[in-house]
Amino acid sequence: MSRRWGIRLLWLLVPVSAAVLAVGISSIVLLSIDASPVDAFRSMVRYGTQGNSFASMINRAVPLFVAGLAVAIGFKMNLFNIGVEGQYRIATLLAAAAGAAITLPAPLHIAFIMLVGMAVGAAWASIAAVLKVKRGVHEVVSTIMLNSIATGLGAYLLANYLRKPAVGSELLIATPPIAPSGRLGPITQIGGEDLRSFLLIAIALGVGVFVLIWRTRFGYDLRASGINPDAARVSGVDPNAMVIRTMLISGAIAGLIGMSDLFGFFHAYTLDFPTGLGFDGIAVALVGLNHPVGIALAALVFGWVDRAAQILDLEGIPKEVIVITKGVIILSVVIAYEIVRRLVQSAEVKAAAEATRRLEEEKEAVPA
Repeated sequence: MSRRWGIRLLWLLVPVSAAVLAVGISSIVLLSIDASPVDAFRSMVRYGTQGNSFASMINRAVPLFVAGLAVAIGFKMNLFNIGVEGQYRIATLLAAAAGAAITLPAPLHIAFIMLVGMAVGAAWASIAAVLKVKRGVHEVVSTIMLNSIATGLGAYLLANYLRKPAVGSELLIATPPIAPSGRLGPITQIGGEDLRSFLLIAIALGVGVFVLIWRTRFGYDLRASGINPDAARVSGVDPNAMVIRTMLISGAIAGLIGMSDLFGFFHAYTLDFPTGLGFDGIAVALVGLNHPVGIALAALVFGWVDRAAQILDLEGIPKEVIVITKGVIILSVVIAYEIVRRLVQSAEVKAAAEATRRLEEEKEAVPA
């Protein structure tokens, strides 16, 4: 029991050490521009603990949490789905356009928009999966290229086919607005800020991912394929089929990343729609160690940092310092994760050697 808790403590030290190092390096950066780290962090804490900041933090964290789940499913099988960014952007665009084109009863309308987003996200991810299985193209290369294609294709479709008709001198480029039946009202208001209802769907999604990965045969095969592909293949797991299925699930979840903003705020896809969530999801998955609970905590931290950093502009401090902080957190987690992995592996080898030695001693102690 003590050894098990020791290993858990080591894993817990990964995000903690990353946060400490990030604060330290950010402080050095602030000092280098003649800013007080104490004053900067005090302002962030004061602004970030207001009631409306709490709701904003959660609203910002929800898309990051969904993005982290999409990335983590691939990571569990050693698949690097770097294309989550393109998958959610093209999926949200087409889902918004499809949702605006029809009117259904509220639950069906919302479900329809989500299903369109999931289908488009899965379809876009399947391109990289097929290229990997059929042509051996590494998914990092293909998904990065697909991100650029999705961005260009989305801009073309929005500008030429999916844009709502301009009224007068209006210059806003956006899809037609979704009818009220395809919108989600807030759960409540905190400090005048709406707490969006998609939070509940995101929680259900996180529970579903946990059950899928850790409580089903498919999840066992997926994790086994990531740990030891050869052993999984010998046990009857088809690696190509696992690649296809995993990428489809990852892409389907990616298709839901933009739904919180679509249902709860924009009600259409516009040029101002949030971007970069897919790339941030990679960081969230790494910091959260690819576990839904860890991803949720990491998303909340990143959401809080994004919200609290808004005060820095008013304090005359470049908020790019926060970009440095995030980068340090990611780099620290990757390094700490590898160190802890090696320590745990070494401890397991020593434990196995000790168990073998004791077994040999017991055999020698038994009279012939």
